[in-house]
Amino acid sequence: MTTTAWFHCFNGVAGDMTLGALLDAGADLGDVRAAIERLNISDWALDVERTQRCGITAARAIVTAPDLVHHRRFAEVRGIVVAADLGRRLTDRALAAFSVLADVEGAIHGTPPDDVEFHEVGSLDAIVDIVGSCAALESLGVEQVGCSPITVGAGTFTAAHGVLPNPGPAVLGLLARAGAPHRSAPVDLELATPTGVALMTTLAGHIDGRGFGPMPDGVVRSIGYGAGGRDLVGRPNVVQVVVIDAAVQASGHAAGRASGVTAGQPVRLLEANVDDATGEVLAHTVSALLAAGAYDAWVTPIVMKKGRPAHTVHALCDPAVADAVAATLVAESGTFGLRGTTIERWPQARNQDTVEVEGYSVRRKIGAVRVKAEFDDAAEVARVTGLPLREVLRRAEGAEPSTLG
Repeated sequence: MTTTAWFHCFNGVAGDMTLGALLDAGADLGDVRAAIERLNISDWALDVERTQRCGITAARAIVTAPDLVHHRRFAEVRGIVVAADLGRRLTDRALAAFSVLADVEGAIHGTPPDDVEFHEVGSLDAIVDIVGSCAALESLGVEQVGCSPITVGAGTFTAAHGVLPNPGPAVLGLLARAGAPHRSAPVDLELATPTGVALMTTLAGHIDGRGFGPMPDGVVRSIGYGAGGRDLVGRPNVVQVVVIDAAVQASGHAAGRASGVTAGQPVRLLEANVDDATGEVLAHTVSALLAAGAYDAWVTPIVMKKGRPAHTVHALCDPAVADAVAATLVAESGTFGLRGTTIERWPQARNQDTVEVEGYSVRRKIGAVRVKAEFDDAAEVARVTGLPLREVLRRAEGAEPSTLG
């Protein structure tokens, strides 16, 4: 059974509208708040109010944040999200949205992605919108995201940089980068915001890399409507989300059905051969690739021409963050070139919990056939208690989800 959230962006989309729609569809507000609380930010509040837009009852997500730091560099935002330890899928989804925003804004302003200073998108309320929306997807158990063509406005609108053409440069860049379809409406308002479009274009890429199209087949589990701040005459200022359960999605899986193998999640495999990097540099490169958003990174020894010993550095990542991961691979390894392929992966469902060994917490991943303790936690317990690491791992992985003495 696959759970898909399909967004109908018939009147545009924004970050707060996305979050409101998911909460209206049944995401737990407590789960969302708990995820945001893990971020290293303060003085925020998230509330939900019921409202109507052109007769449609919707949820409006209201973020209260007396945020004095309106300009944040992408590197800072990424550090906030990574340090929060929100879980792999939630973190990947949030970083993918911020990463494409940094790439697009960097291209507009001629700035490297890490140095891009977000304005509206870097403010605290937008961070809450993006992380909160990704947490809401986790609360609903959503594995895939789909999206209709995104409606955009016309004319001009006012943003941090002044009066801009509508749709703005960032929105157009995001649509072009993803190859995402849009529709134009004769409305002199910013119907689609960079935050909302970044969420749609990155999240919808998880249906065979092309998640834009009509509502997929399946059984409707729930429906939600997220309201924007404006109450427009004759246009319901809402985004709709439909949560659908289906054994196999109707689109994009013909090859999988024919071969007897369900299609997996599309991912990019980036690789570079290097023959002049020390072990320390290679280890640092792997860490940097993971920090840049790679799902996994590793090094394998090879022999190049003329018998030269060398290494291949590999990085597996979501297509949405491939540019950022590729830039990190080039910068850290010093390679003069790299290669990439699109492949599929089948990540297995897992849960997380925490147990105690000698009074110290150790996090664990729990899958269908095994339990694995977080190495860094176990190593720290071994260091402070003097227990052998193997003993700490044995106790943690064999424990019930309760305190161990």
